Amino acid sequence: MKKPFGKTFYSLLIPVVFLLSFTKITDRPNFSGDWKLDESKSELGDFGGRVARSLKVEQKDNAITITRTTPGFNGGDPVTSSVTLSYDGKVTDSEGFGGSKRKSTAKWSDDGSTLTVDNTITFERDGQTNEIKSTETWTTKDGLLSVVTHTNSPRGESTTKAIYTH
Repeated sequence: MKKPFGKTFYSLLIPVVFLLSFTKITDRPNFSGDWKLDESKSELGDFGGRVARSLKVEQKDNAITITRTTPGFNGGDPVTSSVTLSYDGKVTDSEGFGGSKRKSTAKWSDDGSTLTVDNTITFERDGQTNEIKSTETWTTKDGLLSVVTHTNSPRGESTTKAIYTH
């Protein structure tokens, strides 16, 4: 009786199995959905007035679209903005508040558990060009979305932790 597989097959199979045993397949969290800010669980600090009150997220294999609704200035109508970011660190240009220019990038952590979104907003005020830089760290746990944002602006540094629910 002939064996179904010869020595050559097994000699090729063993290295493949060995290599795959060290390869971790990351299971990225899925941020897709409509999210509402839970202020009671959030840590908004002095600069939390501009934190998005709702997020609509559409996540795909190669990009994420984030639509934010933030409070309007001085009690005005809420402001909605949307941006689509690829995960390769490529800079995406979009419009920020009051006609400002925003440059954003997105990148997954090495283990695939967190998404980091970097933003640089440039705007004119009193004839001078100003810049606000922020880094957002997105994670999920127990059905909640956490977006921790560290911001460096002409007003100083701040950190907010916004917790969102479905």
